[in-house]
Amino acid sequence: MSITENIMLWHDRKSAGTGREQDDFQPFMEVHLLKTEKPLGAVLICPGGGYGARAAHEGVTIAEKFNALGLHAFVVQYRVAPYRFPAPQEDAFRAIKIIRSRAAEWKVKPDKIAICGFSAGGHLTASTGIFFDKVKADAGDNADNFSSRPDALVLCYPVISSGQKGHQGSFTNLLGPEAVSEHKEKYSLEKLVTKNTPPAFLWHTADDGSVPVENSLMFSLALKEHAIPFELHVFPAGRHGLGLAPEQPNIAVWPELCLTWLKNMGWYTLHG
Repeated sequence: MSITENIMLWHDRKSAGTGREQDDFQPFMEVHLLKTEKPLGAVLICPGGGYGARAAHEGVTIAEKFNALGLHAFVVQYRVAPYRFPAPQEDAFRAIKIIRSRAAEWKVKPDKIAICGFSAGGHLTASTGIFFDKVKADAGDNADNFSSRPDALVLCYPVISSGQKGHQGSFTNLLGPEAVSEHKEKYSLEKLVTKNTPPAFLWHTADDGSVPVENSLMFSLALKEHAIPFELHVFPAGRHGLGLAPEQPNIAVWPELCLTWLKNMGWYTLHG
């Protein structure tokens, strides 16, 4: 059974970055902690929604699944359009910093914090592994002293590329309708992987009609080129936005596959 609470990510509206200041949305983080005496790994979850919304089925239910697998879980309710880059990234980085700053209190292993994202939330997730040393997420408190780099990336049918195989609506929401292809290319993540990008677990369906599987393939190849550990699962068929995929048992095993991958990298949970 997890202990849940909501934590506001920022102290005031000065954190709003780009976007409409009159928008009253305040980004926050949902906390789903397990009762434990020993520190555990944690997963921060980024729902999808094309950077224009936050899909409900890719939030709490995912957190509860990771709880059931023995990991603490958090859901970041980040800013979306009309906010632009780097507003969503600031929210994700701020969430990671808060988790690390309260690791002792929450019984979180500060060096075992993964971030998991779906669709455009996958782009947000992957971008935390790319821009952690470029986007600041400070708020003038103790959390500023902690790293915003995640220890692992979990990418579920992610938006990665802004090119021919990209999901253009996500980039329009993230960068604005006036963004030209040259500007979008700066956020095409398969071209931005470095040796410091964290290890990644990816899954996609081969016939995804909204975000082509090439997004995961290109990112995996970029990881390979930089000798970064990764695991990729391509399932033969399934619609976009499956989440936990309860209607497709062959795909619904992805959280267990992810847990095995994390364990093989030295993570541990209540169950092992």
